[in-house]
Amino acid sequence: MADDVLQMPLQFLKGVGPRKAADLKKAGLHTVEDLLFRFPRRYEDRSRLQTIISLKPGQTAAVSGVVLSAGLAHTRRPGFRLFSALIQDDSGQVQAVWPNQAFLKDVIRSHQRIVLFGKVEIWGSRGLQITDPEFEIIKDETDGIRDPGSGNREPETLHTGRIVPVYERTGSVTPNMQRRFVWQALEQLPPQPFDPVPDEILKQERWPSRREALWQAHFPDPDTPIDALNAFATPAQRRLIFEDFFVFQSGLALRRHENAQVRKRLVCTVDDRIRQSARAVLPFKLTAGQRDALAEIVADLQKPWPMQRLLQGDVGAGKTIVALLAAVVAMDNGYQVAVMAPTEILAEQHYRTIVKVLDGRPYRTALLSGRVTAATRRALLPAIERGEINLVVGTHALVQEQVKFKSLALAVIDEQHRFGVVQRGTLAAKGLHPDVLVMTATPIPRTLALTECGDMEVSVIRGLPPGRKPIKTIVKADSRRDEVYALMRAEIEQGRQVYVIYPLVDESEKIDLKAATAMAEEIALVFPQYRVALLHGRMKGDEKERVMHAFLQGDLQILVSTTVVEVGVDVANATVMVVEHAERFGLSQLHQLRGRIGRGAHASTCVLLYQAPWSDDARARLKAMTDTSDGFVIAERDLQLRGPGDFFGTRQSGLPTLRAGDLTRDVDLLERAYEEARARIDRGTLTAAQQAYVRSVWQRQFGLITVG
Repeated sequence: MADDVLQMPLQFLKGVGPRKAADLKKAGLHTVEDLLFRFPRRYEDRSRLQTIISLKPGQTAAVSGVVLSAGLAHTRRPGFRLFSALIQDDSGQVQAVWPNQAFLKDVIRSHQRIVLFGKVEIWGSRGLQITDPEFEIIKDETDGIRDPGSGNREPETLHTGRIVPVYERTGSVTPNMQRRFVWQALEQLPPQPFDPVPDEILKQERWPSRREALWQAHFPDPDTPIDALNAFATPAQRRLIFEDFFVFQSGLALRRHENAQVRKRLVCTVDDRIRQSARAVLPFKLTAGQRDALAEIVADLQKPWPMQRLLQGDVGAGKTIVALLAAVVAMDNGYQVAVMAPTEILAEQHYRTIVKVLDGRPYRTALLSGRVTAATRRALLPAIERGEINLVVGTHALVQEQVKFKSLALAVIDEQHRFGVVQRGTLAAKGLHPDVLVMTATPIPRTLALTECGDMEVSVIRGLPPGRKPIKTIVKADSRRDEVYALMRAEIEQGRQVYVIYPLVDESEKIDLKAATAMAEEIALVFPQYRVALLHGRMKGDEKERVMHAFLQGDLQILVSTTVVEVGVDVANATVMVVEHAERFGLSQLHQLRGRIGRGAHASTCVLLYQAPWSDDARARLKAMTDTSDGFVIAERDLQLRGPGDFFGTRQSGLPTLRAGDLTRDVDLLERAYEEARARIDRGTLTAAQQAYVRSVWQRQFGLITVG
């Protein structure tokens, strides 16, 4: 098991105390191990001391000298004071200045030896000065600080005069403080700490031990290439990154392995009668991708252990019909099915689609959402508990305690990234280990799939159903709005409908965006002969339903909306989507919005309107939208542009907070860890101590996510 030192709460580390421990806790740092696995943001080589006479404006330099004089100076700005010190070495003198840091008068004094590291500037008549430098007072000590590389004790510094790790500030904990805390923690490591990475992997990769890797990752040897350090590509860094991934992937592999040991009470069988029943439901011929995905899901339904499967498919790929056919198999076995959607709009659309497809079939379907009346709810709940309702569609209302099932065999969760892990687990807990199928129309890049969904099997539907035409995407400046209005008018005259999407509902003084409410009025003035309506998330459910239904029926020509139409509204006659302030949207969200058109046989156009000035990132996002309509390509590009933390736009996704690994930088190590962890768990070669460590990290680091 892991060493006690590594699991020691940070507040017991010398100099930390309760207040700083609380600040570190906010950054997810609870134990000494957490602190040591928080890599520096960057490394600076402060080992090459320059002479004062060699300093030049604009450079960042390290110098060492004696303090000739030091003190506070008042300035013309009320309440603003400068602390300055005159530093001398054998070549000359330079002024060091710290704005508004009066406390330094008790720290820096004449005759002290000091090392400075900072930006060299020209400041008026004073000439060269070093502004707001990091510093360290050199004390006359013979024992000094031990260098981890040589093992010797020399009069050396932590903050200058070496390759220095630079940490992100955390509340009251400065980078200098963290450097001291990390050093103290490393000093307390036992000679041979527990290692969760198997020895054979370390030998094969020629990676250092855990203890040496931690030292080198924070206080590297002086000959370590600074470029490799800042690329997080040294052997020590890569070894720790691999460990981070390996522990997480081992937890996922344990979940997957232990899930396979569970036996579900309700196992489906498939015979000719059920196959014919499913064929009778089909409204159209399945694509090859749909057939393959359905075959994988139905095979899982017949296994004795619960299915944990992710169904990925681009917008319009036909995931819903695949899930519905799987539901038919479960219902024909006499079991119940639950379909959970993240919004009432999407739940209601699923319900309408399912009722239409199952029309004439002997299944009872019910909708359970926040909009259901109390009387309807009182009638539904006992019917669900008695098993009289075969399929229940709903929102998070499905996971409420009073909702009970008699024989829940299959739980289908749509747009799964919008639900927290607790909601998903609670729905699954309403059956005795039911099969779980989660779906997403936001294609997940492979690296994220290996982390967020690494304990699941994955089915992918690529391509679109036959008859779908590609959507033309164009980018236009806001100044060319007249051209966009002309396109809208031409399409409406052909009998088509238009979406106009805005990022906000009301005018905001803080953000210079046109609000949907104001612009709906403007659009109505531009198109007085057509019916225009507004849809947004703050409307009451029945109002939304009324607007949606009118647009679906063709009673409205233009729907001005916020992003509530990202999922849920499916209108085949809509052929134009105009996205205002497209530069403010994420790439995957733009792709989702674009997917609301092109649902029918007519050619469709998505117009991305931007307002200058726009950033390089925004330019790259909009260019990606015009380059491809493949959601999987879009997803990979979005991950590169935004990084994993913002990919889903929500922290509810259950995306792990990895300590050292980066999902975009360290793809090769992630994939290696995934393969190694699965192989070792399947073969049973991970030691009991390593498994116990994995479980403890999962409980501590990932909170509500559990293993086994």
